Amino acid sequence: MVRGKTVNGLMRHLRDTHSIEINGSKNKKDLLNMGYYHGFKGYRFIGQSENKISYTKFDEVVAVYQFDSNLKTIFYPNIMFIETAIKNYTLNTLINLGPVDFEHVFTNLLNDYKSENTGNSKYRDKMKKRLELRNKINEAISYNYSDKVPVIQHFFHTNQQMPLWAIFEVINLGVFGFFLQCLNIDTRIKITEDLNLHTTSHNQNGRIVEDIIFLIKELRNAVAHNSVVFDCRFKKTNPPSRLKEYLQSETNIDNINFDNIIDYFILVIFLLKKLGVTKTELKKIIKNFHNESEQLRDGIPVPIHTSIMGSDFKKKINKLSNYI
Repeated sequence: MVRGKTVNGLMRHLRDTHSIEINGSKNKKDLLNMGYYHGFKGYRFIGQSENKISYTKFDEVVAVYQFDSNLKTIFYPNIMFIETAIKNYTLNTLINLGPVDFEHVFTNLLNDYKSENTGNSKYRDKMKKRLELRNKINEAISYNYSDKVPVIQHFFHTNQQMPLWAIFEVINLGVFGFFLQCLNIDTRIKITEDLNLHTTSHNQNGRIVEDIIFLIKELRNAVAHNSVVFDCRFKKTNPPSRLKEYLQSETNIDNINFDNIIDYFILVIFLLKKLGVTKTELKKIIKNFHNESEQLRDGIPVPIHTSIMGSDFKKKINKLSNYI
């Protein structure tokens, strides 16, 4: 039989085992609201479990927890806006290139494998991704048909070809990233140009959009599932150097490596600007982010704040303001 600890027992545990000052009704309510496992255990380290935060007061744990929650409030609507906008820009580009039923696009545009010599390792890798993309899209269509999603059921029940816009409605960001990855180079470059993201430098080859999608996908999923985001532990892969170099060149901000949350924020602001969000709105978003950082600084020791935000946070936030 497994017995758990009551909130009073957990408070004693934090005092006796972790040497954290926790007393009174406010701390008790905070612990109940956060939860010991989702709250304290989720926020007691930075990045890796061995990088423990040297908390001395439970109020410091609450400050980090609240900062993380407020970050999600800032990121979520803006990432949703970016996802929708990039999908719509992509659709608009493809519509100008010809029919946008999936079979036509699959045959004529999702054919990057043709850029390789038939049968070599790169050819096989690209062909494999193309076939996996078809499977992932079919799975999404099947799931949403079974789930009685009207837009999917309509085209089946009327015996019509499934248009790309309907597919984009039901695929996640990861599958959308694979879609972009499988497009041929001419189509990729046209999409990148329409988004005003294309340059002849940084070895883009029209792949900067898929780089961005794969990067923000991890943040988007963490935010959507209420996972911890403040320390970028959601990061699974290292972004390609072409993306880092491009972003640094465009914004004039150095040392963008996506090890601190400020770098993801820079990317979000950069994309919002490219998508036409006004300077007034961008300044408001930056101010909110900066205010959250300052509130965190007031609630925890400065060295912990520096470990979370990075030693160059102020420099980056100032340059970001200059960029917009």
